[in-house]
Amino acid sequence: MIRHFLCLSDLGSQQLLAVLDDADRFLERRNQGTGHPLRNKAVALVFDKASTRTRLSLEVAVVELGGHPVVITSATSQLGRGEPLSDTARVLSRMVHAIAFRTADESRIKELMQYSSVPVLNALTDQGHPMQLLADLQTVRRAKGRLQGLSYAWLGDGNNMANSWLEAASLLQLRLRLACPEGYDPDAQLLARARAAGADVEVVRSPREAVAGADVVSTDVFTSMGQEAEQAARLKAFEGYMLDRKLLALAKPDAMVLHCLPAHRGEEIEAEVLEGSHSHVWDQAEARLHTSKAILAWALASDE
Repeated sequence: MIRHFLCLSDLGSQQLLAVLDDADRFLERRNQGTGHPLRNKAVALVFDKASTRTRLSLEVAVVELGGHPVVITSATSQLGRGEPLSDTARVLSRMVHAIAFRTADESRIKELMQYSSVPVLNALTDQGHPMQLLADLQTVRRAKGRLQGLSYAWLGDGNNMANSWLEAASLLQLRLRLACPEGYDPDAQLLARARAAGADVEVVRSPREAVAGADVVSTDVFTSMGQEAEQAARLKAFEGYMLDRKLLALAKPDAMVLHCLPAHRGEEIEAEVLEGSHSHVWDQAEARLHTSKAILAWALASDE
């Protein structure tokens, strides 16, 4: 059976924790070598959207696991000239052992999965960013020693990151407060699914309400790639949502600050908070490498 990874639910709660355990082992043993589960395997890294952390973490992960990464962008492939994804999927499947795809609408990666005979991993869509959430969860667990029993706050757009946080809350029974302006809520179905699963999740309009007593406070840019034409309207809608020192003071004294980067200092986060003692942003960025290794190893385990 092909192990596609569209969203965190493809893992389930127990396998999600097992992937995080593997990521911890990859982190702790990096200097001693991590074995080569991808020896003689090639992985296509396909990018419709520009990337820093996703590309770097996946490319290095494949190399350190003994495999060969093949980076493909729209500008340097026939994808940029309109070749159907169905054709691309069938060609790649005959040459590589897995595909990571970073694209816009989720329908594109679903089409790739439909025609691929090798695992396809979601490296970001407009609807979800599960690879980043794996890194976030690893960062929190290593700092706090646990994931359950903590209070999580999300500030800003109900975007792909917010959606993946909802999914994590659903799988792991987390307490999550998402502060989003009206009109920028996360996916309603994911919210309903999380509540049905018993997770304590709520969407509020007040950033102060979301952050009060939080153990973990996360934010992201207010204007994502492809939304540049909306920037002025978005900045107006998100007035008061910037994570600054005054807002962070409402969280617990040892609260963690997360941001998936890139960050716009002075918009969604104050520079002093991003660079301050509560920030775990750089550990979070590094975690992308270790969790990428873990999800690649999981996806390709069925190919052994």
